[in-house]
Amino acid sequence: MPQSPLKQAMAHPVTHRMRALRAVAGREIGKFFQQPGRMLSSLVRPLLWFLVFAAGFQNIFGVAIIAPYQTYIEYKVYMAPGLLAMIALFNGMQSSLAMVYDREMGVMLLLLTAPLPRGWLLACKLLGGMLLSLLQMLAFLLVASGFGVTFAWQDLPGALAVMALAALMLGALGLLLSVHVRQLENFAGTMNFVIFPMFFISSALYPLWKLEESGATIVYQLARANPFTHAVEAIRFALYGQAQWSSLAVVAGCAALFFTLALRGYDPQRGVARAARDLRAGR
Repeated sequence: MPQSPLKQAMAHPVTHRMRALRAVAGREIGKFFQQPGRMLSSLVRPLLWFLVFAAGFQNIFGVAIIAPYQTYIEYKVYMAPGLLAMIALFNGMQSSLAMVYDREMGVMLLLLTAPLPRGWLLACKLLGGMLLSLLQMLAFLLVASGFGVTFAWQDLPGALAVMALAALMLGALGLLLSVHVRQLENFAGTMNFVIFPMFFISSALYPLWKLEESGATIVYQLARANPFTHAVEAIRFALYGQAQWSSLAVVAGCAALFFTLALRGYDPQRGVARAARDLRAGR
């Protein structure tokens, strides 16, 4: 007599979890490759910033010799780490949108009732989104290198690890947002409220010392407290074989915090899981 899925999960917990990871993350990656234009569209936004914005402000924004750079650099070189982080930021928000859609369609309800810990199921979704972000970031980095953005290729494995950590943090933020965004119609406003402040009040487009020098003290302090700033700086240093430990600690800590809060929101006794159950009961 065949065993039930619950008994199979209890008998082979590691194998069952790996199958769940392959299924959930594979679904995210499979959907991505089934839409050939998605990779191109994901690169259009950062490439527009890279080619148009960098060209327009090349002679306006002067970048002093600051770590990790050993000499004067072109503005497009300075922008590249911020645009890499922007890819992860937008992809994290895209994953959040997919979570809201799956919840409205009932897919999330089926996923969360699987005989596995809820934290593992959400981690599988998060890892799938991280892999997609990493793929898009690597593609942009290769394109940018053709336009004169140089870095030490031998440091690429370490840089990819840092980019993966940044993508995990921003994906966890998207996961947390999906807890509170109940309808697709409200998602666009939420994205604008999160994405643009995080991106512009950071070191993605200009060094923080320029904000301090110009007297924008409040903006400078907000940028220093912005987790996205630390993601950008961690990537910037990693591309040149250096570790910005304070930024790495902030990114890792925020990733853990965002994921913990999202897991709490998807708890069946509170948050969206309870709301979904009440909705099905007609309350």
